[in-house]
Amino acid sequence: MKKIALLLLFLTTITTIQAQVTESSRVITTGVPFLLIAADARAAGMADQGVATAPDAYSQMWNPAKYAFSLDKQGFTVSYTPYLTELVNDISLGQVTYYNRFGADGRSAFGASLRYFSLGEIELRDNAEDAANIVKPNELALDASYSLKLSERFAMSVAGRYIRSQLRIATAGSADAKPASTFAVDIAGYYQSEEDAYGDFNGRWRAGFNFQNLGPKINYDAGQSDESSANFLPANMRVGGGFDFIFDDYNKVSLGIELTKLLVPTPQSADINGDGVISGQEEFNLRDENNVAYNKVNWVSGIFKSFGDAPDGFSEELKEFTYSVGAEYLYQDSFAMRLGYFHESPEKGARQFFSLGAGFKYNVVKVDVSYLFSASKVKNPLENTLRFSLTFNFGDKFEEY
Repeated sequence: MKKIALLLLFLTTITTIQAQVTESSRVITTGVPFLLIAADARAAGMADQGVATAPDAYSQMWNPAKYAFSLDKQGFTVSYTPYLTELVNDISLGQVTYYNRFGADGRSAFGASLRYFSLGEIELRDNAEDAANIVKPNELALDASYSLKLSERFAMSVAGRYIRSQLRIATAGSADAKPASTFAVDIAGYYQSEEDAYGDFNGRWRAGFNFQNLGPKINYDAGQSDESSANFLPANMRVGGGFDFIFDDYNKVSLGIELTKLLVPTPQSADINGDGVISGQEEFNLRDENNVAYNKVNWVSGIFKSFGDAPDGFSEELKEFTYSVGAEYLYQDSFAMRLGYFHESPEKGARQFFSLGAGFKYNVVKVDVSYLFSASKVKNPLENTLRFSLTFNFGDKFEEY
């Protein structure tokens, strides 16, 4: 498909979003934001929730520690997510995942995944009559994790991730189009209680956390220093909990809530007199000074600063948390229905949406789908988009106790 340029597409998207949030907003932006897109339809059906849900093959992205509680010894997944479908038809996110639970009594687990974000084909021309220069920008992340049960009810995991972003386009003046790359780590934990009796039903508590994408900044501009041009990774904190209502051997309902926060410093204000209006050369100069100071913050300091650097204090820090609530009904481990709601402050991006999902399992094969409805004035890139995931579970079965 023909597109004018990648830059124009993203500038248009960003401008549209920023025009619909409040004038005083300070939206936190990072490099490689595709790392935060829900790649699997199960989590997407519960409004991007997965840190404390029941273990599945997609746990690599949300909480790899869950693999130590998986009921299947091995699993393999393939998922596909179209992106910006109302603008173009060739931007998408794909992911493949594999995990294996091993060791004495299955106390350990290994997981690996590859995420590939394709921005389709872009035709570049200096003049309308020139032959097109076809480029295919893309980004990818390759990661591996190790999970270990520290007790019968609690497990932890660590994951390493290689990140590569091929967005730089060679031009006549500069043939250097080397991809940007960096690495990151995740540290996660997961708790799952015993199944206890609660009157007319049994129940189980779940809780989890994950500190994701902790690593050095990524530099898209070859030859430039880290201080002047590098971008923070989307370091992210996820914490959540849930409860399973187990009515009988066939019917189960799971409810969950999840909180997330970017572990990235807040952009500082350029409004000198505090009247909410940014204008004049003096404000412009201050904005430039703040940007230089912001870029000089290293990624380790940025993690700690992110909890207390919002210009409006604690009230603004709270607005930097997003939350999602989700529910899943499961019948006989073969059919599932899901729904959820996601909320982000209007001053921090204004993502607000409802989601629906379903899952069908036959033998070792499971198919999941999800659909998103925007509840905000800001257009969601995934609005009116079907997401698909395919899972194959095989090997021995572990008992849940």
